[in-house]
Parts: sequence; structure tokens; C-alpha cells
Amino acid sequence: MSAYANDVLVSADWVEDNIEEFESDDPAYRLVEVNSPESPDSDFPSRYDDGHISGAIGLQWDEDLSDETERDILKKDDFERVVGDAGIDEDSTVVFYGDGWIPNWFALYAYWQFKYYGHEDARVLNGGKDYWVENDYELTEEVPDHPVQEYHARGPFESIRAYKDDVDTAIESGLPLVDVRSPEEFTGEVIAPEGLQETAQRGGHIPGASNVPVAQVLADDGRFKSADELRELYADHGVDGEESIIAYCRVGERSSIEWFALHDLLGFEDVRNYDGSWTEWGNLVRAPIETGEE
Repeated sequence: MSAYANDVLVSADWVEDNIEEFESDDPAYRLVEVNSPESPDSDFPSRYDDGHISGAIGLQWDEDLSDETERDILKKDDFERVVGDAGIDEDSTVVFYGDGWIPNWFALYAYWQFKYYGHEDARVLNGGKDYWVENDYELTEEVPDHPVQEYHARGPFESIRAYKDDVDTAIESGLPLVDVRSPEEFTGEVIAPEGLQETAQRGGHIPGASNVPVAQVLADDGRFKSADELRELYADHGVDGEESIIAYCRVGERSSIEWFALHDLLGFEDVRNYDGSWTEWGNLVRAPIETGEE
């Protein structure tokens, strides 16, 4: 992992070796499992209540990490409350992992939100819950009762978040837009993956965007590809880190994965996640769209 720009991935062995720290009342180490939404054809290794890594806190992306009324991330005071209630303080080493038909599907969304609010020591279990289960690491149904902490967020740090106006500027300036959705979503053949509620009125993609489906940044076992492989993948789409980059998907969760790959693994300095993504852009009146391949 030393080839990555930042030491933000941890292995399953590392987590297993530090289980006692994650189980402890001391908030120095905290492990967070983020469940993704279930759909009729969900085939996940297990939900949090069915079994999780010992010491892990369970969070739901929509109920715990979203403002469902405004379809937004948590406001700062709500974020502080949720995080403090989970037993996390500002100095905690927080390791995220999750399930999903994409490994760590919503875990990286949580990671990105923690970074948006300025949490310094956040990391990700490489391969997520899929890798943990498939390689026979232990699970438990025991739910930890970590002491509540008083959490004070340093952020928000807007430099890692994109809004509609930023996308307008990127289109006008020809800056890289990375659409991480499936090719079928990108071309407009489908609007959203089957069974998911958040959708849009129109299909297609933002003009000028390149399609780098999120599965392409992961190896067959769900762990991230090497830095060299990632760099080559993005270079093939004209993304080399020399310009401002915006990643987007449907609701900002898959694009969090590629934001992480671009910003934290490759170290590209100016990378932003457009969490409004296609559920915003595809519903905007008069917003330009394109259909078909690149």
C-alpha cells in the first residue's frame, strides 16, 4: 500500500490485530459499519444486525448520515450529535467498512462526510465486509455500548464538495467530470440501478463527462487496484490530476469511492464529490444532458 499517496487503507489482518482497541471504551479506535440500502435482489454478505466485526458501530447511510427531508448530508450539529453518540471523538482513529453490491458501497460516503467535517484520522477497510466474510474472518451479533463523546467538528471543508454551479463552471471550462455510474446509466438506457428509489426524470450524463464505472477501480476481490493501475485508468480518460476534477454518480455514494481513489489514494489535490449527482442534475429544468457513449 506504500505506493498510494496517503496511508488510508487498512487490511483485514490489521483490523483483526486491533480488535481489542475497537472493543474498548477508550475512543482512540472506532470501527464503523455502514449499511447500504436493501433492494429485492440484494445479495450482501450480511446486514449489521446479522453479524458484524467485533466492536463495530452500525450506521445506516439514509437514517443516520443523511437529512432525508432536504435530501442532503447532515447539518453540522446533527453530524456532531450522531458521531458523539457513537462514541467517537475528534482524535479517534475511525475505520469504515460496509456491504453492498459494490464493496464499501456507502462506507466511503461516510468517510467523505467525515472528511467534509474535518475528521483527521479516518481510514477504510480494504475490500470491505465482502472481503472480511469471504476470507472467513469472525463476525459477532454483540452490539457495543461505547461511551458517548462530545464531538466538535472542524469543518465544513467545501474544497472537497461540488455543487450545481461548480458543475456549470466545469462544463464551460472543459474541466474533467468523472461519471462513475454503469455504462447503461451513462448512456441513458436506464436512469438508476434496479430496485433503488432515488431516481430522476431523465437519463443520460452531464455534457463532457467521462464514464469510469466504479467497479473498474477495484480488483476482483473487492480491494482497490494499485496506484499505478488507477493512474493508468484515469489517464485513459484524460484525468491526470493537473486540473480540478468533479466526480458524480446517482446520489453521491459511488462517486465517494472514486473521490477517495483520486484524492486520497492518488493524491490528486483538487477533487470534489458532487453529491447532488444525477438525482439533482437529471431533475433540473433546462439542465443540459447528453446521451449515448463518450
